[in-house]
Amino acid sequence: MSHPPFEGFEGSYLGNRNVLQPGSRLECKICWWVYDPAQGDPQWQIAPGTPFADLPPHWRCPNCDCEPDQFLLLPDEAT
Repeated sequence: MSHPPFEGFEGSYLGNRNVLQPGSRLECKICWWVYDPAQGDPQWQIAPGTPFADLPPHWRCPNCDCEPDQFLLLPDEAT
């Protein structure tokens, strides 16, 4: 599957949720908290299995209140 050309600094997704895969993990650039869809987000009552792209518009980092478009895309984990 090909991905659209990527612009921006390394790790950024610039709020373009189309570049995210369902299992994409993202890290807050302020406090380094990691959103892992396998874990969800208990503080915001986000169920495990919820992709980052499907988070509600009001969602923010549960640790520092950073906006989601400021998160950095982490490399895929080796399986």
